[in-house]
Amino acid sequence: MALSKYSMGIGDRFGLEGVAQLRAFTAARDRGITITPVWNKSNREHSLIGTRPGDVRIEADAATAACRWSQPYFVDADHIALATVDKFLTASDFFTIDVADAIGRPASEASIAKYAADMGRFLGPLRIPGVEAPVTVSAAVLTEFARKYLAAVEEAGRVYRYIAEHKGEGSFVTEVSFDETETPQSPGELFLILAAAAREQIPVATVAPKFTGDFLKGIDYVGDSERFAKEFEEDLAVLSFAKRTFALPAALKLSIHSGSDKFSLYPIMHRALKRADAGVHLKTAGTTWLEEALGLAEAGGDGLAFAKALYREACARYDEMAKPYATVIAIDRRALPTPTQVDGWSSQEFVEALEHNQRCPRFSVHFRQLIHISFRIAAERREQLLELLRANREKVEARVSHNLLKRHIEPLFLGVSA
Repeated sequence: MALSKYSMGIGDRFGLEGVAQLRAFTAARDRGITITPVWNKSNREHSLIGTRPGDVRIEADAATAACRWSQPYFVDADHIALATVDKFLTASDFFTIDVADAIGRPASEASIAKYAADMGRFLGPLRIPGVEAPVTVSAAVLTEFARKYLAAVEEAGRVYRYIAEHKGEGSFVTEVSFDETETPQSPGELFLILAAAAREQIPVATVAPKFTGDFLKGIDYVGDSERFAKEFEEDLAVLSFAKRTFALPAALKLSIHSGSDKFSLYPIMHRALKRADAGVHLKTAGTTWLEEALGLAEAGGDGLAFAKALYREACARYDEMAKPYATVIAIDRRALPTPTQVDGWSSQEFVEALEHNQRCPRFSVHFRQLIHISFRIAAERREQLLELLRANREKVEARVSHNLLKRHIEPLFLGVSA
């Protein structure tokens, strides 16, 4: 069970766009780049929408059959923990183990002492090729690291072994996620995290560290792109060094949990990946729902009316919509148009406000984020939504395929300017 050098996590809130998504992957393959598709959906999204992990498996299997996709593909149990993994065991063959909640939880003193002893061979200035500054490793540094991260990696080990016990070792892909935390990991911390993962005998295929800046839902990166570039390049260097040092899987690569649409970072990442001859896994799940909303708005008539009604209710239920995503949105409610204003918009005006085109003066990051997190309102009107999506298949599918290929795959994996 192995990913290709490049892989991409693609979410689909309502399960209709599998074929449209896969068309983007087949177009890339026809141009010489194989990207492994990974359909991902978290326990949170299932809970909000009322779907089950098995629904994602059905969609992925049907899409790959319809498109005659002969390469590997996966279904990701996204952001799972020991408390939530059971419902994913049958349908999933990719598990993103999220241990952010365990960061800072103290490990036992015996575990800390044993880890510090095992890492004793690295005491002193550690030079990692590709990392600008030497990593200082001292007894105090190891103890401080262990108090912050060791319990989290041990928890990842417990979850991995639980999955392996039920599915069998080697039958699934393992990702460990540290990205949903407040501060980014330094190169030294990432190196020590990978050392701890090796001690837990986790065959990590992808690891998702935290980067500087804000990876908010549905909008571009907010932060210092030069600093991100340095962190990304140094993390690639750490992975290369750690694989050799700890006999971790040779295909281990970074996973970028983008929150969708980090367009300004794709050229930076592409250049770094080419220089390092490295792979990457990109998660960009929310894009599909937004393209569906855009397709309905563009269609006019009942589709536009549905989109306007959704926005009106989202404004009325703002706190409810925002609560699950409070740490990954930055919506200025004062900058949102009123529902009455939106009711008066044409299809073009709605699309221009929602579509991620930063050159368009009407585009609103606040409007886009609110629509992004309001898919649960659409789920409450599931039958009406699905009827509209089916009635406007050509327009919606074209948007989904074009967005993934032209705005994500081409700039990141093919190096084509958007």
